[in-house]
Amino acid sequence: MKNIYKYHAIIFTCIVSLVIIISRASNELIQRHAPQTLLNLSQRGLPSEEPEEEEDMDTYNHSGGHNKHILILAARRTGSSFVGEFFNQNGDNMFYLYEPLWHVQKAIEGTIGVATSEAAEALIQKDVLRGLFLCDFTPLEKFMRLWPQSQDHMTPTLFRRESSVSLCKEPVCTPVVEDVGLQCKTQSCGPLNLTLASESCLTKEHHAIKVVRVNRLDSLRPLVEDPRLDVRVIQLVRDPRAMVASRMEALTNKYNYKKWKEWVQLHGQVPDNDTEVRQLRGECERARASAMAGLRQPRWLRRRYMLLRYEDVARYPVQKAEEMYRFAGIPFSSQAREWIRRNTNAVAAAAGDVFSTERNSSEQADKWRFSLPYELAQVVQRVCGPTMELFGYSFVDDEKTLVNGSVSLLDPSYLM
Repeated sequence: MKNIYKYHAIIFTCIVSLVIIISRASNELIQRHAPQTLLNLSQRGLPSEEPEEEEDMDTYNHSGGHNKHILILAARRTGSSFVGEFFNQNGDNMFYLYEPLWHVQKAIEGTIGVATSEAAEALIQKDVLRGLFLCDFTPLEKFMRLWPQSQDHMTPTLFRRESSVSLCKEPVCTPVVEDVGLQCKTQSCGPLNLTLASESCLTKEHHAIKVVRVNRLDSLRPLVEDPRLDVRVIQLVRDPRAMVASRMEALTNKYNYKKWKEWVQLHGQVPDNDTEVRQLRGECERARASAMAGLRQPRWLRRRYMLLRYEDVARYPVQKAEEMYRFAGIPFSSQAREWIRRNTNAVAAAAGDVFSTERNSSEQADKWRFSLPYELAQVVQRVCGPTMELFGYSFVDDEKTLVNGSVSLLDPSYLM
């Protein structure tokens, strides 16, 4: 009898051990394949939404084919042009557009006499993006027609056309510009024929658009749920202190960041009620709200949202590019890999052009720490504190720490 009990005890112990081993292996498998942002919800204090029901991986694969639609959602000076090139340089199966909503914003700002509410703006943006993902330039052309030069599906005014490889090759660009590389010379292509652009778009398997003018992630829900599309949203964020430093260097005239420096020199601080400071606070809050909505993985965004820090991309460009392509469901081409390898070590190129997408990416990530006055860093920390905490950016309490490059300002527990 004792031998029987002993035998049963051994069997029970083996079963328990086997269950533990399988459970650990399963957890490791989940952690290897789950989006990194989901693994950090507990660290960020963001509970995931309760699952409504079990669903297949292809629940939202609306397009009925293999076509993917990638939307890179960012703010100004977050490195979005750099990240956009990861898709722009993918090869002949990608149609990429750089900031097409610029035209919509100019109309809304009143440059060409159009006024609208925030809700109406979001609706317009959604319709324009849907059209472009479907290779229909008509919704965008409505705004471009307001410019005297744009008519009959021809325009010389598409914002940063040269930043799209697809718009710099035949049949869209004629005569062909030799060695297109990163950008083309639009004067060599002549006015853009939007009909040809649409036809070129239709020949591409995948479509990517980079925007910095969408304020709310939830405004994109109708776009993501459109059964004709297979949209994946990548929200790119950056340390707000680095964004301010970059804007002070590149956008001084437009954003009046020169005034911030003058305040520091004359008064020792920047007033929190200044227009620029209020705008920065609002921008940080919008980025935070969008990220919180995405990280909670509502059903309409499940497996369709990725949060990405520029600093992580700068340090591990190939690894992060692979993650983005895997998230988007697109093979990572050798052309894109080679572009990243070649353009993340371009020290000289970045030094001469603040808008360049060529850079020594690892050095670029911390460059701002040596140009932003400590007093301004304090202002940004004060107005963007909750956003910095969510994205894992550490605060500095003195100037010595700010300029100490050996001290990382990235929360080590927060691995994107």
